[in-house]
Amino acid sequence: MSDYKHGGAGMLIKIAFRNIGRNKRRTAFCLCAVAIAVFFIPLYSSLIDGMKTTINKTVQIFELGQVGVVSKQYDEEREYMPVQYPVADGRNWKDVASDIKAIPGVSTVLPRITTMATLQESTIKHAILWGLDLQAEKEAHYFNISDSNDGLLEGRWPENANECAVGYYFRDKSGLTIGDKIFLKTISAQFSDRMWSPEITGIFNFDYIRLDEGYIIVDHERLQRLLVLGEGTQSLFIYADDPKMSPIVTEQVQNLLGDEHIVTNWEDNYFVAMMRSVTPIYTIVFLVFLVVASFLIINTVVMIIHERIKEIGMMGSLGMTRVEIVKVFFFESVFLAVFGAIIGVALGAALIGFLQNHPFDMIALYGNNFASYPMSNTIFFEFKISRLVQAFLMGVVITSIFTLIPSLRSARVEPVEALRR
Repeated sequence: MSDYKHGGAGMLIKIAFRNIGRNKRRTAFCLCAVAIAVFFIPLYSSLIDGMKTTINKTVQIFELGQVGVVSKQYDEEREYMPVQYPVADGRNWKDVASDIKAIPGVSTVLPRITTMATLQESTIKHAILWGLDLQAEKEAHYFNISDSNDGLLEGRWPENANECAVGYYFRDKSGLTIGDKIFLKTISAQFSDRMWSPEITGIFNFDYIRLDEGYIIVDHERLQRLLVLGEGTQSLFIYADDPKMSPIVTEQVQNLLGDEHIVTNWEDNYFVAMMRSVTPIYTIVFLVFLVVASFLIINTVVMIIHERIKEIGMMGSLGMTRVEIVKVFFFESVFLAVFGAIIGVALGAALIGFLQNHPFDMIALYGNNFASYPMSNTIFFEFKISRLVQAFLMGVVITSIFTLIPSLRSARVEPVEALRR
């Protein structure tokens, strides 16, 4: 038995590696336990990461920009979408935007107008008119997050005063399509009724049910005139060179425009803040899952070592020390952990990659109730190498460390007693 004592770690590693192939059923069972535990870790993480990214992008593109500017009076009555309280009342919005662009780090300032409209000859009775500078919007970001494009499904975007675009869901519910006119009424900044009948020139799909179902996109300048806003605009959406600079930009814009305006950083949006606040809850759930996965691995290893108690006794009777016995089982568990973790990570990466390109359709699962959240209609799984590395290390470390506990207990058994079991 002196060969074991003087063979060092190399000899013990060889013994451990050979042990893996001695009982294929036992080895396969342990590999499956490690692989299953490791498989679900990056899958769960990628889902949470995808949800956070989707909410962040949706808020930045549709709800607020990276920094949003409205008048204080508008903010107090925001739910009614009032148009009589423009940004920097009395000034041309382009002059205000020019002053904001002079702030270091600001890349784009976009004007937007949002107001309610009543439809006269449609199965849909109410919609939201959304006045945009479409050319500037398309240069600043993608409207359809999932497909990374401008979201135009059919036709073309409005180009003149009496044109509009509607969502595919609006088209399907109303029965209106390209070439039809929408007869509608809205209220101007002077509280007068404004009648209008723009022609539909395009159908869009933003993969965001609230807009696809109830928004009518028109040219910003046309809506500006229709609502008698002069050179003003209802809100400004500001984008920085780097989203991380938005808190600094927010402070500087607030100083520029004064207390009569509400300047909001996108990170202060309710849903973004809510997602950030519940992250610890997701972390706790994730940790609980890790504990369950760890027990799966530990129980499997303990069972395997318990089944091999006679083998441990034989090793001791042949002259191997307790330390060497523990090392053999430790090295064996490391091999099993590495191979199992590789299988789990590979399967996890393959599934995440597939789900990243084939996300879940939440409208099909939950219907229009999902529209209350600022999220894409689809739930994405975000592929991150770091998550796969974390899962791999978790599987290897937990399996290897917790093998030491049953190995140490088994190694204390006297060889004669072990052979009797």
